[in-house]
Amino acid sequence: MMRVCAGMVAAALLASCRESPPPPPEPTPTVSATATASATPEPSGARSVAEETDDFLFEYAYPAEAGNIPALAILLDARLTRARASLAREAAEGRAAARDNGFPFNKYSTGITWAVVTDTPRFLSLSAQITSYTGGAHGNAGFDALVWDREADKALKPEEFFTSIEALDDAIGTRLCDMLQRERSARRGGEKLGGQFDDCVKLADTTLLLGSSNGRAFNRLGVMMGPYVAGPYAEGTYEFTVPVDAKVIATVKEEYRSAFAPSRNSGA
Repeated sequence: MMRVCAGMVAAALLASCRESPPPPPEPTPTVSATATASATPEPSGARSVAEETDDFLFEYAYPAEAGNIPALAILLDARLTRARASLAREAAEGRAAARDNGFPFNKYSTGITWAVVTDTPRFLSLSAQITSYTGGAHGNAGFDALVWDREADKALKPEEFFTSIEALDDAIGTRLCDMLQRERSARRGGEKLGGQFDDCVKLADTTLLLGSSNGRAFNRLGVMMGPYVAGPYAEGTYEFTVPVDAKVIATVKEEYRSAFAPSRNSGA
């Protein structure tokens, strides 16, 4: 699944991931036969693109910190191109299906906004808020993440820093589940829904973020759960911050161990 898992959508979470993304767009009737597009290059290196046609609305943005790393900008631009092409294809198919079946077509949309989670001397940690609408009763929302390694000049998935996602799950799973159950209870007034929406959630089904409170080392983890991961759509997203402690560091691959440090709140 795209770890995209509308809320990065965590109260004390890594600053750039704190603001809730805009709600999924309402179905929009087609009104024009002319496409409009705008790209806003900024001297800082940031990029923002917006394009609207009769079939779709597409928005994509990344910050200056990413744009000022040439290889990373190329990678993000390539993702932009793929995301736009996928949206255009799916929207065209949706319009054709609507026509063939005699029902109205509602404009599709995709919005992807990258933001800085933290920037350490070696690593730039990024998160993405993702919103989409494909003609149903409502849109959807989710997350993505990557970490740029300046020394290796390559992008890494956050889970690649660890010996395995299962090992990290063993290290923080109990804490994470306790946090999740408390938040579920608060949102539901103590009621149980039954089934998977009362169960603990595996890290493999979430989006993991690497964060820092000091800009020097990773000392906290963000765990993002999109709609339908921890609860029904109406509950939105669940977002948590887990302090890095000795158990977490023990699961970090040796080559990245120096990039992590225990949080003051970890008790380690």
